[in-house]
Amino acid sequence: MGAVRTKRMPRAVREQQMLDAAVRIFGQRGYMAASMDEIAELAGVSKPLVYLYLNSKEDLFTACIRREAAALTAAVRAAVRPGLSADRQLWDGLRAFFAHTAEHPDGWSVLHLQARTHGEPFASEVATMRAEIVAFVTRLVAVAAREAHRDPDLPEHDVAGLAEALVGAAESLAAWANATPGATARQAATTLMNFAWAGLGNLMRGRMWTPPAETEPA
Repeated sequence: MGAVRTKRMPRAVREQQMLDAAVRIFGQRGYMAASMDEIAELAGVSKPLVYLYLNSKEDLFTACIRREAAALTAAVRAAVRPGLSADRQLWDGLRAFFAHTAEHPDGWSVLHLQARTHGEPFASEVATMRAEIVAFVTRLVAVAAREAHRDPDLPEHDVAGLAEALVGAAESLAAWANATPGATARQAATTLMNFAWAGLGNLMRGRMWTPPAETEPA
């Protein structure tokens, strides 16, 4: 075991130090296997101090989820500049998403793998973040549709469905990119744009694919 550092520092700084250590341990070992002893040692504090600041392992994990979710959402929002074309906004947002998840693999593991697989209340925390991102993408697609058509024939639930599909694809692709040596954020964003924007671009121009008519059974 390493020596615990006792140097005084502001509580907010010490707490972020604890969260940094916790995200690393939770992301690499998983929630169940992670120990508070490991987290305290990595943070350079005593285990009682971790409990004093963050109450319990469950509360510590929840704090990690909230911090990483806020950071990811902020990164995507900061990259998207209003006034640009819809495809450019989507491209900038995707690049920011993939860059952030690549630069913070432990944080992405906490959000995408650990929080979702250990039930409530953790899954709800991630669902809140995801709903915010889906709403953001929904507004982006809706604005693009209004720009393309003065009276777009695009029901709100269809727009929301497109956003859900796009966010789901981005999540899966981020997991793949983080596990694939040499894969870059730019490559991941380009892949998803090639996969999604061709369809969205046609949709904005009113070129929608429609399913074949169903026939009544004989």
